[in-house]
Amino acid sequence: MTTGAVSTARTAKKRSGAAGSGDRIAAGLMLAAAIIAVVWANVVPHDGYAHFWETPIEFAIGSAQLEITLHEFVNDVLMTLFFFLVGLEVKREFTIGELTSRDRALVPVVAAVAGLLVPALVFVAMTASSGQAHAWGIVISTDTAFLLGALALLAPPFPKRLRTFLLTLAVVDDVGALLVIGLFYSSGLQPVPLLVAVVLMVLLALVRLLPAGRGLLYAVLGAALWAAVMMGGIHPTLAGVAVALLIPVFPPRRSDVERTAQLTQAFRESPNTAYAAAVTRSVRDSLSINERLDAAWRPYVAFGILPIFALANAGVHLDAETLRDAATSPLTWAVIVGLVAGKFAGITAATALVQRMGWGRLAPGLTLTRVAGGAALSGIGFTISLFIIPLALDDPHAQDLARVGVLTGSLLAFLLGWAVLSIGDRVRPPHAVGARLNRPVDPDRDHIKGRADAPYTIVEYADYECPFCSRATGSVSAVRAHFGDEIRWVYRHLPLDAVHPHATAAARAAEAAAAQGRFFEYTAQLFDNQARLEPEDLVAYADRVGLDVDRFARDMRSAEAARRVDDDRDDADLMDIHSTPTFFIGDRRHVGPYDSASLIRALEDAAVRGADSPPTAPG
Repeated sequence: MTTGAVSTARTAKKRSGAAGSGDRIAAGLMLAAAIIAVVWANVVPHDGYAHFWETPIEFAIGSAQLEITLHEFVNDVLMTLFFFLVGLEVKREFTIGELTSRDRALVPVVAAVAGLLVPALVFVAMTASSGQAHAWGIVISTDTAFLLGALALLAPPFPKRLRTFLLTLAVVDDVGALLVIGLFYSSGLQPVPLLVAVVLMVLLALVRLLPAGRGLLYAVLGAALWAAVMMGGIHPTLAGVAVALLIPVFPPRRSDVERTAQLTQAFRESPNTAYAAAVTRSVRDSLSINERLDAAWRPYVAFGILPIFALANAGVHLDAETLRDAATSPLTWAVIVGLVAGKFAGITAATALVQRMGWGRLAPGLTLTRVAGGAALSGIGFTISLFIIPLALDDPHAQDLARVGVLTGSLLAFLLGWAVLSIGDRVRPPHAVGARLNRPVDPDRDHIKGRADAPYTIVEYADYECPFCSRATGSVSAVRAHFGDEIRWVYRHLPLDAVHPHATAAARAAEAAAAQGRFFEYTAQLFDNQARLEPEDLVAYADRVGLDVDRFARDMRSAEAARRVDDDRDDADLMDIHSTPTFFIGDRRHVGPYDSASLIRALEDAAVRGADSPPTAPG
């Protein structure tokens, strides 16, 4: 790896974000808790570990009461919050994040299904003659918490896309595994509680329509859903995923942002408690409840619930007889091979097949080698694997043999994942996707304001319906005023159709205006009227800036206008740009604030550094 690549990798690691940092700390705490649990279970006499976690806890309201053990409280109640956060993150990725593209989302979903089926088939084949094939559910599940923690501990360069892939895969895996528990390893499904659960999910979906009090209602209905799912014979942590998927997520709306700005200005002019409360409320309401809940609960889950979970589940009693029998047990080896080889082969092969057949594609920068490393890490089975063991096996000795297989297989899966990622990154060093501009600025093709040969260049990918892009135009104007004719501003299209339904039509209208030489005059109208971008509005703005309206209408519907917009969008996709505005200083991606002072400083720093400085890209 070159010096520049090493420097880039280090920069990306430093910028990997709060998610990676939190996963790393959580994994360290979980590992420490797991070690304490093993020592506790094997050093403290008289089964002190098991007796402690079997301590009963009783909840009672009047004559109604619920009695569970401390171990069940950790696994069934506290871990519901973990699966809830995982569901929130995946909902964001599918709704406004990197998985809004169906062909990208399809790959981890299919890979997860293969990661459930192949290990089970391997286990059944290896235990067919032992009478224990029915315990195949032990090997199907990936431990989401340890998987993300292991990835954070290994800290490969540019891990964001692999983490998103594995997170999606893990959630599908979790849902599949929990359904397996409900269908194959439960005392039987209860139709009445499950019908109540369906009704509660419908009510949860309708909560978003209420003008106020949504947070409290989500909590109350979520708790009721948890109880209904548990009484229905399905593992109750599934309720956490269900609630998360029913909570809406959306990007900040322009009207909310503008209202917050107005209230902030009023508070600056007349500071008082009423304005302070209004600003706080407006800032809160401008973000979706999905993001607010994630930010509020993530520290408690990462640094509290997950270590407690590891402490409650990793205490496996090991003695010489158990280890000796495990070395020759078909059950132990079926668990090990199913977790390590089954997960690795199933996920990797399914990903390769989906790509080869053209059904889906990986995000830019995410290679099959990286997926193979993640597939190996997916063999870390812990939570549900240990949970299923006593459900699937009655013999205590067989249970111990299976637990040895789970712990051994999880350790080997971690080592295999480390080896695949390390060797793969040495053979084919990863690069910072989108760190450099994919298509050079072309004066004959691009929309440029300023001298075509100006020494400073700023390229912007933007969306006409994005409120932040509107504000960014003010920043760019200040930058141009600072540099004068020494800078050129290059505008490229990135309409985000999933959240801005009028953006593509507006971009094509801008191209139609460009055909008559009025691109920037017309785009100013679009940014000034972002809330009014219906077809009749687009035509009215054309008339306002003096365009031939009939020609404009024809050009807006032309294949040429559509092609130009799609070309810019394809370039952005190749650089893995999925948010607006995104700036390039020269040919290098700008990371950080895009106020005028920051952009001016970035342009001046780029001029000082020259062409030898390494590019900076998001982790």
